[in-house]
Amino acid sequence: MQKVNSLQGKWRNVFFFFTTALLLVAADQLSKLWIRSNLLVGQSLPEAGFFRLTHVHNTGAAFGLFQGQSFPLTIVALVGIAVLLVYALFIYRRFPFLDKVLGISALGLVLGGTVGNLIDRLRFGYVTDFIGVGIWPAFNIADSAIVVGVIIFAYCLLPLARAEKH
Repeated sequence: MQKVNSLQGKWRNVFFFFTTALLLVAADQLSKLWIRSNLLVGQSLPEAGFFRLTHVHNTGAAFGLFQGQSFPLTIVALVGIAVLLVYALFIYRRFPFLDKVLGISALGLVLGGTVGNLIDRLRFGYVTDFIGVGIWPAFNIADSAIVVGVIIFAYCLLPLARAEKH
């Protein structure tokens, strides 16, 4: 009976991981579709202010780094996706601190964000960014998910780091 419950728990976690990623990809792609359909490149709503929607084409990584490097960034994204999938399907048991809702959520956010931006790169050769906050470079839902996922992931690693110290 313990084996059955363990197997159910594993598949429930895998389902949650993929559902998180899939919902994120859907939200990201729908928001980018709306921006591409309603704003010209460079156009902002409102035109000024702390928070605005601004249609931007980003051929680099987050925060405008590595502009014009779509091909290497595509390769990095594909490798990252492969690593996340291998973890989710095969080696998650070796890291029990990540086999909880918070850790699974973090990895699902990173996977969904990576896939969302990869879809843009493969379709258009650039990523559609549109969220403008203050002087921060424009970003999108996928970028936000990756950053939040990495922060949550780091938070999940804190108990492990503390245990290593002691």
